[in-house]
Amino acid sequence: MTKFNTKLIHSQSQHDNQTGAVNVPIYTSTTYAFPSVADKPTWDYSRSGNPTRDYLENQVAALENGAHGFAFSSGMAAIHAVLAIFKPGDHILVSDTIYGGTFRLINDFFKRWQLDFTEVDTQDLQAVRAAIRPNTKAIYFETFSNPLLKVTSVKAIAKIAHDHDLLTIVDNTFLTPYLQRPLDLGADLVIHSATKYLGGHSDVIAGIVVTKTDALAEQIYFNQNGIGGVLSPEDANLVRRGIQTLGVRLDRHLSNASKIVEFLESRDEIAKVYYPGIVGTPDHEIAKDETDGYGGIVSFDLRPGLDSTKFVEGLHLILLAESLGAVESLIELPYKMTHAELSEPEQLKAGITHQLVRLSVGLEDADDLIADLKQGLDQVAQA
Repeated sequence: MTKFNTKLIHSQSQHDNQTGAVNVPIYTSTTYAFPSVADKPTWDYSRSGNPTRDYLENQVAALENGAHGFAFSSGMAAIHAVLAIFKPGDHILVSDTIYGGTFRLINDFFKRWQLDFTEVDTQDLQAVRAAIRPNTKAIYFETFSNPLLKVTSVKAIAKIAHDHDLLTIVDNTFLTPYLQRPLDLGADLVIHSATKYLGGHSDVIAGIVVTKTDALAEQIYFNQNGIGGVLSPEDANLVRRGIQTLGVRLDRHLSNASKIVEFLESRDEIAKVYYPGIVGTPDHEIAKDETDGYGGIVSFDLRPGLDSTKFVEGLHLILLAESLGAVESLIELPYKMTHAELSEPEQLKAGITHQLVRLSVGLEDADDLIADLKQGLDQVAQA
C-alpha cells in the first residue's frame, strides 16, 4: 500500500498524455465546447468544474480518505458552503473556542437565516450530550482549537453524533491530513483553510471541504456551484504544489515547535504554554491517541504586568501577522487581531486575555527563532 509521503506526490495520475507533462496544466478556459447539443461533456463552465481544480479536489480527498473534495476561494467560503446545507430551524452544536471569522459568520450571518447554534465545551462529553435537542443536526469543532489548542476527541464526538444521527464536522486546518485524518476517526465532513499548511507559502487564499459520502458531496457541490465561491485554476495549482511538500514542511514545523516549547517553558516571563505536545496534560492524552504529531502552533501567556504589544512589536525575525502555517514564523495577539470579533467578555470566557500570544512556528533555524524570542522577552522584562 502506498505510504502517505508518496501519496502527497502520487495520489493520482496526471493524464495529459499528449505532452507527457508531470504536473496538471493550469486550465484557464471559462467555458468548453460541446461535441453536440445531445452530448453532456465532463466540463461545460468553470464555475461548475475545472480540470485543474478537479485535480486538487481529488488530491485532498485521497489524502483524507474521503469520497469527494471541493475547493473554494477561501476557508470561510468553505465553511459557508458546509453550514449552508442546513435549513432554518436546524440546531448545530459549535465548540466554544473557534476561529473569530467562523464566530462572525455564525452570529452575524447564519443566525439571521434562522439557524440555531449552541456553544459547548467539546472536551466535556457530558455537556455535549446534554446540549443535543430534537432539532440538532450537527456538531462542529476544530481539532485543535484556535488559539488555545484545546484538543477535542474526534472519535468521542463522532460516536455521540452517530448515536443521535448527527453530522460530525471537523475543521482540520491546524493538523492537515498529514497529522490527522478525521474521516477515519468517524467524522462526516472535513474543512481546511488551505491558505495555511496545505498551501504553505503565504501566497494563496483557499478553502477545502472533503466529504465522507456521495450524498453529502451532492449537497456541498450544489452550494459550491450555486453560491459560486470557487477556487481559481491558478490558485488551485498553487495549493496542489504546496501539498507535494507538506510532509517535509510539517516535519520541520514539528521539530522547531518542540524546541521553542522547551525554551518558553524555561523562561520566567512566560506564565503558561499551550501546546498539545506537553506531556501530562489532558490535551496531550487525546492528541497522542488520535494524531501523528502536535502541530506547528504554540500559544503562551506572558506573565502579568509584561507588555504583550511591546513584546510582539519588538521581534525582528518573527513577523507580526494574523495568518499561520507557512514557511515564515508569524506571531499575533488574538484579543486584538484574529479574535477581535469577540467582545471582551466573550474573549475572557474563551480564555483569551491581553497576555495571550499565538506563534505560528515556521521553517527557519530553531536557534534563530529562539534568539529572537529571547531578545523580545529580555526587552519586555527590563521595561
